[in-house]
Amino acid sequence: MRYSKVATKAETSLGLHLRYAFEPGEQRGATLGNPLFDLLGAVLELGSIRHAAQSLGCSYRYLWGSLRKWEQKLGEPLIIWSQGQRARPTQFAQRLLWAERRARTRMQPHIEALRSDLARVVAEARDQRHQLLAVQASHDMALSRLQLHLADTADLHLDIRFQGSEHALRGLSDRQCLVAGFHVPALRGAAPVFAKALKPLLKPGRHKLIGCSRRMQGLMVRREHAALIRTFPDVVRHRLRFVNRQVGSGTRMLIDHLLHEHALNPSDLSGYDGLTEETHVAVALCVASGLADAGVGVEAAALEFGLHFAPLVEENYFLACLKGNLGHTAVQRLCAALAGPRWRDILKGLPGYQPALAPGKVLVMTDALPWWPKIKSKPKQRKTTLRPSAATTAAAEIGV
Repeated sequence: MRYSKVATKAETSLGLHLRYAFEPGEQRGATLGNPLFDLLGAVLELGSIRHAAQSLGCSYRYLWGSLRKWEQKLGEPLIIWSQGQRARPTQFAQRLLWAERRARTRMQPHIEALRSDLARVVAEARDQRHQLLAVQASHDMALSRLQLHLADTADLHLDIRFQGSEHALRGLSDRQCLVAGFHVPALRGAAPVFAKALKPLLKPGRHKLIGCSRRMQGLMVRREHAALIRTFPDVVRHRLRFVNRQVGSGTRMLIDHLLHEHALNPSDLSGYDGLTEETHVAVALCVASGLADAGVGVEAAALEFGLHFAPLVEENYFLACLKGNLGHTAVQRLCAALAGPRWRDILKGLPGYQPALAPGKVLVMTDALPWWPKIKSKPKQRKTTLRPSAATTAAAEIGV
């Protein structure tokens, strides 16, 4: 077994430079491309340089030469090869690939926010009729697709800031945005975890809910653990390392709800107070890379990284708006787009997602959230008519 020859030291001038470009068409997702990680990822996934070169549309000689140049720059071997066997990434290359992918995934909401800001600047400069809608929302893979849909069909730019559900609703009340996105499971019974967190932030009459989408949340595990995991307590039973979500996020509330529902304590869950991530995709990447064994997230994120998905609960994703802003032009355009057939088609193409039961419609909060404590109306008091006594009646007849 041999390593390809590399320099003993990396180039002293090596540094990290980030750039962005204006190019035709809309970018799908929020990726930051880099040729080194494209090459390494293809070799790792396909198992050989030849197959990687074919998938990338380049020659074997070009790909091999590029890897050698990167080895010189980094001062580390990237490829192991031996007589009669396929070349494969070194342990350093694999660690580098997973670490870069994880760092880039964690930055995805911030990259999307930057791109959103730049797109808004261009749109405002080009066309004053282009409406801007400030949104703070819990991370959701469908919202990026909604952003593209609205830009293409409704002259509406969603300026999205991804936050936890609690932070998004606070931002709405503080008028930092016009719309806030949050999600809750479709529960019919008591839900003390959600009621405690959301009741102070949502006021019937002041806040209005708009139907957006439904999605499935579940457990994400690698294939070797698929036979072990069917329910949430299985994670505890098999002592799998768990990656949690940040405090204040809707998924963190869901995890706490599941612990309460199954009479489990946070200490029973290995990793509850340890590793945390801020998006479904970041959780899936942690599991796929081996940093954790299990996490909770949406099905689309699990499938993106080839993970096994065990469904747990269906959720409603709502958009909240202050009552006084329902007539705003941007909000009206948003509701119209959500109610249209194109949004339904977009959701059907995203694994684990479905249209809301009433997409784009303004909902009654106590109906949309059945576990919300309903205000009991006071029983109406019956009016009683005092009947005059017999003596009073007789006195009236004789004129007394």
